[in-house]
Amino acid sequence: MQPTVGRRLAAALSGAVTIAAAAAITLLAPAPSAAAASPQVCDIYASGGTPCIGAHSTTRALYAAYNGPLYQVQRGSDRQYLDVGLLSAGGVANAAAQDTFCGSAACTITKIYDQTSNHNDLPISWGGFWKGPGPNGADVGADAKALPVTVNGHKAYGIKVTQGVGYRIDHAKNAPTGAQPEGIYMITSSNYVNDQCCFDYGSGENSHTDTGNATMNAIEWGTACWFGTWGNPKNPCVGTGPWVEADLENGMYHTNTGSNKDPNNSGVHYPFVSAWEKNNGTTNFTLKYGNATTGGLTTTFSGPLPNGYSPMKNDSSLLLGTGGDNSHTGVGEFFEGAITAGYPTDATENAVQASITAAGYSFGTGTGSGNGSQIVGGQSGRCLDVPNSSTTNGTQVQLYDCNGQANQSWTATSGKQLQVLGSKCLDANGRGTTNGTTVIIWDCNGQTNQQWNVNSNGTITGVQSGLCLDANGAGTANGTKLILWACNGGANQQWSLRA
Repeated sequence: MQPTVGRRLAAALSGAVTIAAAAAITLLAPAPSAAAASPQVCDIYASGGTPCIGAHSTTRALYAAYNGPLYQVQRGSDRQYLDVGLLSAGGVANAAAQDTFCGSAACTITKIYDQTSNHNDLPISWGGFWKGPGPNGADVGADAKALPVTVNGHKAYGIKVTQGVGYRIDHAKNAPTGAQPEGIYMITSSNYVNDQCCFDYGSGENSHTDTGNATMNAIEWGTACWFGTWGNPKNPCVGTGPWVEADLENGMYHTNTGSNKDPNNSGVHYPFVSAWEKNNGTTNFTLKYGNATTGGLTTTFSGPLPNGYSPMKNDSSLLLGTGGDNSHTGVGEFFEGAITAGYPTDATENAVQASITAAGYSFGTGTGSGNGSQIVGGQSGRCLDVPNSSTTNGTQVQLYDCNGQANQSWTATSGKQLQVLGSKCLDANGRGTTNGTTVIIWDCNGQTNQQWNVNSNGTITGVQSGLCLDANGAGTANGTKLILWACNGGANQQWSLRA
């Protein structure tokens, strides 16, 4: 969904990707270990009475017993295909198979396999009311190499949805329709978002056109304030996002009345975010978020459906990366997600969140190769920077114009470190816990003065000190030094992570 033709045309993309027929090469995963694997997210949903009808991931298995392909890539040089599987049943993707197959050639993700018995695989979308940039108005596939991550210590690849990327299956088997209840979760990131429509995951129209209110039910993730930007009358949001929203068609809802008004929901800022939406079809929809590497879930709204949306009239197309009518100007990152038949209980979702945090997601491999994120000051718009790319222990970090170089590329690890330039970590000098403690780089050593919480309110706090990462003196100029200071809500203590 998208509000105006003018807005859409202004964001239209060009280019074409031709998907040629070619022989498929299937990677066979090794035989499963004799040891019983722990239940994975779709095992947990099934135990709760709300089974997955679609389970999609390029990083890992979502069932303990799953041992099939995760996704398909196509090599640009000769148009051959590879199905990328798992290192073991219930485990992590065999990213080395992709690396070997693609080599230096361009590779595109052409299909995301459904891990359920429904086989609701997501191929590249044929387009829709809003034409994609591919042949005959189709969408295009994501760059298979664009989003390397680490899961449980193993390399994997996520899906980086740029404008025009979209995946979809119509008439999905056993998908909830009409007013049947449905639950959705996905793992995404605050690193790569925008305010356009729509980076969605969930259910939409089989016609790929807007067929009216309540004809889709999907998570929308980003900084779009639909009712503040396009509403009549305008209904601005509190904060700048990104937020977990419900795309119910003709509205991306923070609440049943439209925009977010909760100052405690001004935006979610984690390298890995678990996003949640569930809809019972008649009286309630609920939105939640969590840090996908630690902790529990926060409910931002649970209440009645908007006026005109009860009962729901949901259709059975499953989509990723676009709106129901193929609105394709949103961007985002996707690692895994599932869609359920039925309205999951809070207890089930809490158990799924615990399984997610145990998966061990982190960015990069600690090589300083630039696969991390920029840490951008909310007041200054400048990046957290290691002066002159120095690797000398004790070098104090500073603000500097963002330039995409390795000395501004920070990798958030599952151990809460922020790594840069290979083996260097962001460090509270001398294990200091007082205002004015300088923030430096030092050899990574696992101590608590090198552990940081990236918080949903935009602050970054030291695990040992509880103090906030602070631009000294509220400075915004190049060269402003970073220190620790008591958290005070100042804009010089606000940070966002960007790919």
